[in-house]
Amino acid sequence: MGKGDSQWFETASIDRYNILKEYAKENRRHMTDAEKALWNILRQPKCSYKFRRQHPIYDYIVDFICIEKKLIIEVDGAYHSEPQQQEDDRIRTETLSNMGYKVIRFTNEEVLSNSKVVLRTIKEELS
Repeated sequence: MGKGDSQWFETASIDRYNILKEYAKENRRHMTDAEKALWNILRQPKCSYKFRRQHPIYDYIVDFICIEKKLIIEVDGAYHSEPQQQEDDRIRTETLSNMGYKVIRFTNEEVLSNSKVVLRTIKEELS
């Protein structure tokens, strides 16, 4: 394990950790425009909480997480409107909620065109 792995390992499935870790690294290298935009928002000092991007939780890689507040933020592209993906997202959200996390979702369009509203929503969830 490398530097900082113990913090990741605590939230990921032990038997899938190495696979999830590599997948998370790949996701960070290939973020969508909306994910990049939200990451820039979350890194601003006015956000006031530390977020991680592409973080393993259980069997999932979440887009963004504030571990301190147990808040997960997902940025959904167009394929999230497909019926099977909606069901997968519902199960994922339910599983993470049962683990004590709050999951909020934004579409790519919301992040790219309404960043002030997105930030306000995130701040409300953090307070």
